Amino acid sequence: MRPDAVLELAHDQAIQYPGVVIEHPFGPEYAVYKVRGRMFMMHFELRGALCMNLKIDPLDGEVLRDAYAEIAPAYHMNKKHWITVTPTEEFDLELLHDLVLESYCLVVAKLPVKDRPVDPKAFGR
Repeated sequence: MRPDAVLELAHDQAIQYPGVVIEHPFGPEYAVYKVRGRMFMMHFELRGALCMNLKIDPLDGEVLRDAYAEIAPAYHMNKKHWITVTPTEEFDLELLHDLVLESYCLVVAKLPVKDRPVDPKAFGR
């Protein structure tokens, strides 16, 4: 699948989640996906390649960076808690689904309980 189609799948998945809005605070070329004002995903182009940043559990991030050439420490973000995914035609779409869901749930889990649109431990599982 083409990298732009992979990002479109991530977009389609993310916008279905409760409380998600898309903003462009860094310009029109950066699509920032937020839940209750907190970012969980960002789409952008880096050196001619389509990319996305996603929040990740630090231990999962280490494993994923070692296992997949398409996953690197996050561009312009905290390298411990964020990854940059540069999808290729062979990118694992099941992994993509899991990464977007985990990113959303990690951010929701940090919100005050009264502001959470879903229970992050049960959502999507």
